[in-house]
Amino acid sequence: MGTPLSRRVGEVGRIDEIADRYVDEWAALNPTGATAVGISGYDDRTDDLSPEGFAAQAELIRRTVNELDVTEPEHESEQVAKDAMLERLGLELARLDAGHTATEVSVITSGLHGLRMAFDMMPAEGEEAVSNIAARLAALPEALRQYRRTLLEGADKGLISARAQLLAVAEQCQAWTAPDRDDFFNGLAGRLRVSGALETELRRGAAAATEATAGFGAFLRDELAPRGREKEAAGLERYALASQYFLGAAVDLDETYLWGFAELDRIEREMRAVAAEIAGPGATVDEAVVRLDADPARNIGSKEEFRDWMQALSDRAISELNGTHFDIEPPAQKLECCLTPTSDGGIYYTSPSEDFSRPGRMWWAVPEGQETFSTWREVTTVYHEGVPGHHLQMSQVLLRAGSLNRWQRLLCWCSGHGEGWALYAERLMEDLGYLTDPGDRLGMLDAQALRAARVIVDIGMHLELEIPRDNPFGFEPGRRWTPELGWEFLRAHTRMDEEVLRFEWKRYLGWPGQAPSYKVGERIWMQARDEAKLRKGSDFDLKTFHRDALNLGSLGLDPLRKALART
Repeated sequence: MGTPLSRRVGEVGRIDEIADRYVDEWAALNPTGATAVGISGYDDRTDDLSPEGFAAQAELIRRTVNELDVTEPEHESEQVAKDAMLERLGLELARLDAGHTATEVSVITSGLHGLRMAFDMMPAEGEEAVSNIAARLAALPEALRQYRRTLLEGADKGLISARAQLLAVAEQCQAWTAPDRDDFFNGLAGRLRVSGALETELRRGAAAATEATAGFGAFLRDELAPRGREKEAAGLERYALASQYFLGAAVDLDETYLWGFAELDRIEREMRAVAAEIAGPGATVDEAVVRLDADPARNIGSKEEFRDWMQALSDRAISELNGTHFDIEPPAQKLECCLTPTSDGGIYYTSPSEDFSRPGRMWWAVPEGQETFSTWREVTTVYHEGVPGHHLQMSQVLLRAGSLNRWQRLLCWCSGHGEGWALYAERLMEDLGYLTDPGDRLGMLDAQALRAARVIVDIGMHLELEIPRDNPFGFEPGRRWTPELGWEFLRAHTRMDEEVLRFEWKRYLGWPGQAPSYKVGERIWMQARDEAKLRKGSDFDLKTFHRDALNLGSLGLDPLRKALART
């Protein structure tokens, strides 16, 4: 085989044409998704969450996959694009055909969550922007009526989420709509500057959305939850498909489960060594944590001040890494740290719009009741969500219009690739000398320990595996995993705030296969780097490896390794 041809700037091949056409058709079927990725023109609409709407999405994917199958790439970048599309779309179609996409309801993902989160990313300045918000608010009740029908039809076929997840999401609906809690939709309307007829329309839409969401919560609690699965475990068939979808790679689940124990043991040994640096020889990790939490220099007293601290750290990382370890183009040098108007818990990233008029943003949903914030725990979070993590990764893709088609830049996302890279980025910052402070390094290791623990817990709980009799922690040897044992294990091996950890635990139970994609994704990224070192020998350059790998765009981890092997 000869050297693959590269795509020339401005050149559009047949694979790229299929991909670009798919984006246009996808956006029309997924208006809130279009808002999320920054495609303009759809902000006044909601998705069709009826069974017919999900069927239309499946049909679009099926037609696109069939067309890709009979189309030959014209150059190397199209080969990468074809491999990525067939892998991603093939698994999306399998999940749609199995009924999982339409019927899965968890504390972090569902049709309801997609509707609510779309408002976080909508433009809010100017009459047109406010008019779009008002229109989408007014359309939300119909979208939730459609979604009810989808969930009921799924339940009739035995496709229904666990009762515990349905009840937890019903509680979220209550929090989002209660006047003394988040009051999300009315609060959104109250923050917008508008008057006259548009103000009336906006407040009417907010009231309708509030009523519909509260009603949907009652539907989940009173009508759907009694029919929900008693057991939260996904089982092997469903879990194997989910794992492959989130990783973009098929892994040996039994081997990965056992690797999780070894990896957690390795990390905890390293944590004990760092604890001795902080609190003296022989100190435990918990004693080091007490000392760090008691240090006034490492604590902040309000969520607004904590947001500002994250912003300053993010800005400094971008400034110092640019031109040294990475080349960060000007549009990608802006990242906004934001507080969400809800209190669900969790930190996440949203990418810039296609034209960068909306910057990349790091969001933090501060849990109810949390009033103090420890910086040592979150230094690594800023690197994970910002630079060199998600923000660098996703911004660099958006800026590659000369080599990546629109689907690759806007729609292709694989958790194992994205979250694996972000976890790899945390370790990289230690290698680059940014975690010399023992407290910050312990925070990174504690975060890594969580990710390793959930490889064990997620696979163990959903497959109801036996806990190894010789596990290095002496934890319940020989018993089979249950959600309760998963909670005990997480409590014993992480040091997160209890409310935040409880949200994490619920998330794992409701979103099978996603949580391990971080640590297993990092593992595969490390393997890909080692393979590149072997191929290139003395010609290997770390900065070049990072650039070339990220320039491929987001793709499944199996296609990533194949593409890198051809470079």
